[in-house]
Amino acid sequence: MTKTIGILGAGQLARMLALAAHELGVKTICYDANDTSSAAAVTQTIQAPFEDKESLLAFASDCDVITYETESIPLAAAELLANEGIEVYPSRRALAMMQNRSLEKTFCRQLGIQTAEFTLVHNEEELRAAVFLLGYPCVLKTTMLGYDGKGQYRLKDDNDLSSLISSWKNNVGADPGVCLNEYILEQWLEHDGECSLLSVRDHDGHIKHYPLTYNQHQHGMLAYSRAPYPDPSLQKKANEIAERILQHFSYVGVLAIEFFIVDEELLINEMAPRVHNSFHWTIEGATTSQFANHIRALLHWPLGSCEAIASSHLFNCIGQLPSCESILSYPGAYYHDYGKMARPGRKLGHVTWCDFNHPGDTEIATVLWSEINNIYN
Repeated sequence: MTKTIGILGAGQLARMLALAAHELGVKTICYDANDTSSAAAVTQTIQAPFEDKESLLAFASDCDVITYETESIPLAAAELLANEGIEVYPSRRALAMMQNRSLEKTFCRQLGIQTAEFTLVHNEEELRAAVFLLGYPCVLKTTMLGYDGKGQYRLKDDNDLSSLISSWKNNVGADPGVCLNEYILEQWLEHDGECSLLSVRDHDGHIKHYPLTYNQHQHGMLAYSRAPYPDPSLQKKANEIAERILQHFSYVGVLAIEFFIVDEELLINEMAPRVHNSFHWTIEGATTSQFANHIRALLHWPLGSCEAIASSHLFNCIGQLPSCESILSYPGAYYHDYGKMARPGRKLGHVTWCDFNHPGDTEIATVLWSEINNIYN
């Protein structure tokens, strides 16, 4: 009998999950509150509020197992499904922790995993005290939501702090002592680089890891990734960190962890209980893609090899898409269009270049990066 996976969310990650599922003979259904979605072109999509219990349960009744494409899914929706005895993976415990930056960093500290110094902030008085404690530079982040640089404010000096507080007062109006959200103030790390790890765990506790991926961000958004990252020592450290987290939650599915590299040590920046942008290169550049392995884990199927079969370079297309014909003129280049309306700051697709034939030769990658980068900068 054909298996059906339900996906909460219907953006480009759900789209790529659906495409991978189709290759494996697995049906997918997406559920999203938005009336336009990237996944709708490739799979059945239900549009309804996450608060609509009747619609959510009707959606779930057609699914063998449910997962999500974003940690921004309302926790109440995952809890409702789980309380009805419906299989939802990764677990709601993992989702609850990873969608809140304060809980996430506190959890890491409790497991003895390093993060930047941070403190919770609710109002102007707490913000000033936190800045005094951590010093400049520092970065203020919303505890919930906020991605691709949204909901983040870098503070370099007192002028930046005064400007931010003024904006709070203008927005809040009658009560300038209260800010618009709950935040964490985080020490700014002078790091040597950024990398990410994607790991997958099945129902029986088997764990596999993809190679570490080196990342570059622009304006808070991931712009470029390269894999594998050539540092066996860091790979070993990252694997050990991931295994502690995966085992703690009896986790099922893929887990992405973003790290800062500081003096040859890894400090966790963020985690995501889902497939991740920095590992889209695995579609062409790994034995088994992150999407296929997530599906395998959900359905109790054997996990595939996470080995890289080529050095891979991933470029996000932000704001505008390059010419498909132009990109495909480069040997080893792959073009992915998410089918989304163009607008500034929006991820519209990605390009992957896999170095199958000339290991170590990055000339094509450099030219591609220049061509794509020039479009939106």
